[in-house]
Amino acid sequence: MIIEIDGEYHDGASQIDFDKARQNWLLQNGFEMVRFTNDEVKNRLKQVIEKLINALHQEKNTTIAGSSSPLLRKGVEGEVKRETSTMPGYAGSSWYFLRYMDPENNTTFCDRNASDYWNQVDLYIGGTEHAVGHLLYSRLWTKILFDLGHIGFEEPFKKLLNQGMITGKSFFFNLETIDNVNPDKIEQIISSFKKSDLLGNYPRFRYGHQFVDTNGILTEKRFEEYNASYTTEKILYPIRWNEENGEKFIQLKEESEKMSKSKYNVDNPDDMVEKYGADTFRMYEMFLGPVEQSKPWDTKGIEGVHRFLRKLWRLFFDDVKGKVWTSSAPSLLEKSGGEVTSAELKVLHKTIKKIEEDTERFSFNTAVSTFMICINELADLKCHKKEILENVLILLTPYAPHIAEELWQQLGNESSVLDAAYPIFNPALLIESNKEYPVSINGKVRTNINLSLDLQQADVEKVIAENEIIQKWLEGKSPKKVIYVKNKMINVVV
Repeated sequence: MIIEIDGEYHDGASQIDFDKARQNWLLQNGFEMVRFTNDEVKNRLKQVIEKLINALHQEKNTTIAGSSSPLLRKGVEGEVKRETSTMPGYAGSSWYFLRYMDPENNTTFCDRNASDYWNQVDLYIGGTEHAVGHLLYSRLWTKILFDLGHIGFEEPFKKLLNQGMITGKSFFFNLETIDNVNPDKIEQIISSFKKSDLLGNYPRFRYGHQFVDTNGILTEKRFEEYNASYTTEKILYPIRWNEENGEKFIQLKEESEKMSKSKYNVDNPDDMVEKYGADTFRMYEMFLGPVEQSKPWDTKGIEGVHRFLRKLWRLFFDDVKGKVWTSSAPSLLEKSGGEVTSAELKVLHKTIKKIEEDTERFSFNTAVSTFMICINELADLKCHKKEILENVLILLTPYAPHIAEELWQQLGNESSVLDAAYPIFNPALLIESNKEYPVSINGKVRTNINLSLDLQQADVEKVIAENEIIQKWLEGKSPKKVIYVKNKMINVVV
């Protein structure tokens, strides 16, 4: 017997017709069905229980021996064999990670030696909706298998990370914008929408985020484009347009909701990949914000990440010159790029350090920012050296694997970038040897000079005496005192 309680969306006219057709099909194919509305369950529970008892009692008295389960009855095209045990699906999702440890074993689900070697899952990343449907049952199965002695640990996962939800923009029509409107017309329009497509009495503008500007303005021209694009979703009621500077428009109500196909506010990832490439799409998702927080999706923001990857490419290839990358140890056919400078090494190792730290704490958005800073600084240094760029590609591989692999091969490497040794951070390369000092004359900053950190008081006074800009401000006078605070500032008292 099938027992069904209607959700609110069943109140719509189209859903009612669908429910009737589905119920007729089930009854014709030997299924018993009892349906209740939300109102019945909420307000007439006693009658609901009595109706349910009577239905179950009637089915028991009319059951033919050997055919009590509707699973054994005829299907759409005659006699069928159905799977009557649903345990493998639920159970499988509760212990599949154990099977990964020993997938070729045909005698047991996982040999104890294998599970003792691999042990628990180090990190589980998933949404909060998995808390009961997967995580709780995984803990149950793991504890049972531990009690039975089949595995040596009683918790399935060492660490849990819940990623945040991606939200999308949804837009809703104000019914006051409908031309020649009357109460019956409003009621008719409202009844044609599912409850999930209404915000109060505001009907949803399906896929509206693709046609409405950032201020929630919908122009008549964009509305016509919408009706031409979505023939099945076409809005037929007339709109009362405002007009300004010859352009017709209306203001829509904006709401931030979970990005979902059911809410018609999704941007198709395939379209994004087709236009920008998989690496851009991948990095932009990470760039949106902290992994554990909910984040709003904005397609316009993806352009910044795309520009970053194009800038990375230009360190290797110029649109006009072609190949521009060089090597400090060239072959006979390669042009030497000169020795790697300390400034280039500093940029590289600063990046290695930050990417390691960000990746370890799952701060992927700040890691993407670090890559952007790195590429900007290398571009400013006009660094095209293979020795530096190879290491950048290795760091970038988990974030943008396709472009990293492509450029790795273009550098002449025969093996995959995935097989390359990870760069080792050298803290000595980040030790500063010079510092930019502000120089004040009688308390007012007049210039900056770059000095070695090893200089002593006498050395600084000599530099002051020889610096043309400082002498200009002294106007021929001799300093009474030079105050030198190491690593901070210089003040000349006249």
